[in-house]
Amino acid sequence: MLYSDVYEEFVLMNNSLDILDLLKQHAKNEESFGELLTLFTQNKELNFWNSRGLFDSNGIKCTFDGYYWTHFDLQDIFKMQYSDSIEKILGYTGKELNAMPGKLLSRVHQDDFEIVKHNYTNIITGSDKSDLNIQYRVLSKENKLRWISETFYVEKTANGEVTSCNSISNDISEFMSNQTNLEAQCEDLKSDLDERDKFINIISHDLRSPFTSLLGFSEILINEPNLSETERNEYLSYIHESGKTQLQFINHLLDWSRLKTGKIKIEPKRVNLLDIISNRVSLATRSAISKDIDIKIGISPDIFVSADERLLGDSVTNLLTNAIKFSEKHKLIFVGANKFKEGMIEVIVKDEGIGISEDNQAKLFRIDQKFISKGTQGEKGSGMGLNLVKEIVDHHEGEVWFYSKVGEGSEFHFTIPQAQNIILIVEDDLEIRHLYKKLIDNCHIDYRVIEASNGYEAMSQIFSEMPSLIITDHDMPLMNGVQLVEAIRKKDRRNAIPVVVVSAKFDDEIKAKYRQLGVEILIEKPFDSLEFTDHIKSSLKIL
Repeated sequence: MLYSDVYEEFVLMNNSLDILDLLKQHAKNEESFGELLTLFTQNKELNFWNSRGLFDSNGIKCTFDGYYWTHFDLQDIFKMQYSDSIEKILGYTGKELNAMPGKLLSRVHQDDFEIVKHNYTNIITGSDKSDLNIQYRVLSKENKLRWISETFYVEKTANGEVTSCNSISNDISEFMSNQTNLEAQCEDLKSDLDERDKFINIISHDLRSPFTSLLGFSEILINEPNLSETERNEYLSYIHESGKTQLQFINHLLDWSRLKTGKIKIEPKRVNLLDIISNRVSLATRSAISKDIDIKIGISPDIFVSADERLLGDSVTNLLTNAIKFSEKHKLIFVGANKFKEGMIEVIVKDEGIGISEDNQAKLFRIDQKFISKGTQGEKGSGMGLNLVKEIVDHHEGEVWFYSKVGEGSEFHFTIPQAQNIILIVEDDLEIRHLYKKLIDNCHIDYRVIEASNGYEAMSQIFSEMPSLIITDHDMPLMNGVQLVEAIRKKDRRNAIPVVVVSAKFDDEIKAKYRQLGVEILIEKPFDSLEFTDHIKSSLKIL
């Protein structure tokens, strides 16, 4: 749309906000908006802006948000008049600014001060063009930096003498912030593309290299019918190991790629860390036994984390596999966990292996410098395992680091979010559930309370939420307390979840059944409130 077309639309408008909206509609960006603003400001024949009441250099007013009007004193560039709207942008009134030494210029960012002062001087003296636009930073009353775009409107005599000078300024802080973010994103994308190119070069080599041995040994098996059984089995073993290594590499590569692109959905839930570690140690036992390596676990059964169970397990498996691979026979591997910092659990996998040289340590966790080393018995790896571990930990908002010394071994650490503590109340009477909840609140402990009205409802919550404590009534419809605990213990074989049972009466037979199921606390109604809260704290191991 031509300037004349836009102007004709403007002439038909009476509302200043409509005019502003149309200006913004036809402007491609902040710069072109300023150009349009200047064009209409300089229209002297119809005194366009003043006739619409948008800007008034005499009355110093500006009627829409995000802009203010400035009138300059030609005798003193530091002496200016501002429209009232400047207060909405900078927090200062015109009077407050004029009371400051240096006026508005005293709030200009130090890195922009000289260029702003230089431009102000040139525009007032007529040394610069009359439609100058400058952008600079100003410190607001709340000491926040605001980006200002200022466009000048200067009237001159025929010989170039300045007769009046005004400017329109608008707050472009959001625009500049977006621009900065876009520039940062562009740099990140460029860096990612560079890394990707390097990675593709490495991957293409790794994808090709195993086929040399696969094709070579398979051709020998095809073309040499007189091979001995020993030779034939040896060549088949080479092919098998090469294929297994390549499959592991491709699986790691696919998982890493899917995590990077968001195609694998992280599904964190409250899980028992010892259960996950124990399961993954069991899977690694065969490899450990072949080298007579002992794996020790030092993890408290009451540590719960918020994690994707499968992915967390994969991280542990990768670290365990490396620890076994790079350990000599008869060595020890230790897997432990402790509270790290607020809301995080630290997991440690430590071995007594061959260690990693300082040169190779710099290559770990980097996709552009792949590090592959054979194990103490010639075991091969994909070289992608540690990258996958880091990607998984990053997606759980954790950190991963390591210590290693040649000849002494390595220890890898990573952090994972600690799960929120939960208490489950199972009671069919709503009022009693509210009473228990109030008593728990009186304990002043940082636990979230969830509720269930019967055993079946409770079971649907127990293994999704994994509560730290279950408080249940014995006499309930559909499923009584004993049946509920029996169902829980079928999956919770280590009795990791403590259970407190409340009932009006326990006979000896019922008590014996609960004891067999690992229930230590049975509370008979009516009970003392202090006794109840003491039992809660005792079950949660809170002193």
